[in-house]
Amino acid sequence: MAFLRLSSPHAHGPQRTSRVMLWVILATLPGLLMQTVFFGWGNLINTIFCIAVAVGAEAAILALRGRPIGFFLRDNTAAVTGLLLGLSLPPFAPWWVCVVAVLVAIVLAKQLYGGLGSNPFNPAMVGYALVLVSFPVAMTTTWASPLGAGSATPDLLQTLAINFGGIDPVDGFTMATPLDVYKHDIGAQLSTQVLQHPAFGDFVARGWEWVNLAFLAGGLLLIALRIITWHIPASLLAALCVMSLAFGWDADRYTPLSIHLLAGATMLGAFFIATDPVSAATSRRGKLVYGAGIGALLYIIRTWGSYPDAIAFAVLLMNFAVPFIDHYTQPRTYGHKKARRVKPGNS
Repeated sequence: MAFLRLSSPHAHGPQRTSRVMLWVILATLPGLLMQTVFFGWGNLINTIFCIAVAVGAEAAILALRGRPIGFFLRDNTAAVTGLLLGLSLPPFAPWWVCVVAVLVAIVLAKQLYGGLGSNPFNPAMVGYALVLVSFPVAMTTTWASPLGAGSATPDLLQTLAINFGGIDPVDGFTMATPLDVYKHDIGAQLSTQVLQHPAFGDFVARGWEWVNLAFLAGGLLLIALRIITWHIPASLLAALCVMSLAFGWDADRYTPLSIHLLAGATMLGAFFIATDPVSAATSRRGKLVYGAGIGALLYIIRTWGSYPDAIAFAVLLMNFAVPFIDHYTQPRTYGHKKARRVKPGNS
């Protein structure tokens, strides 16, 4: 029998996967609540629906593979994948977009590679990126207008009819995201004029800042509970700040830093998506490099790419680099010091 060789020290961790995933779910609830308050029922409906589809798809694939269904479903990873997609997809995304995104995430990006622990890419972001590229109209024209923007907010039944009944959301229910508005309008207007758009409120972006602050609070809770470490979120946000201050200091040409931080999916991405323990870098130095790469790519794609938000693409691109990063950031074996270099002529 072959044994896995690991260096000391050896410690037993009390955290089980199911418990960790449960804390992740609980930590996203403040952000989901803010999404529901400011953007209506859409994200809550999508979240419940995506979780149900994810759990069902995982159970079906496990049955086809002859694996114990209950044992693997109890780790809650399928539920977290569905949760992240429900939080990320537009509130009025058609039901079939949600189904395609979830099936791609669970079947292709996770189970096809062997299940939990074997997937090289973040499953939720694989599903999100595929539907964004494949169905651009459905993914860019179904964002809800924020509360207080002067637009109507559909009730629960109206939202269900839009998402599952095939009814197109009227213009009064939808609005472009703040990142999209600023990126496309700043070329012809001054920043003061762009900020008069209803998507921007008195603070940063109407409703979006509270959603991001809620996800920030949930992420800090995960750090406090040692579910995740600070390395990836801190380096991601630091790199995004450095890139924005270096290249986007002129608000009349580029999106300002405040909007980058609080008007998109930045905090959700930094604390809940980039920190995926399977597809992210593992060493402390590696996590810093990994997070910084995501932050830099996030700014580059948002500013000069075709998409106003770029969490999915930035995370997936850095997933490609994880084996390289882990190889060159391996920590020294415990108890061993770096070899001293002997100067020429000394014995």
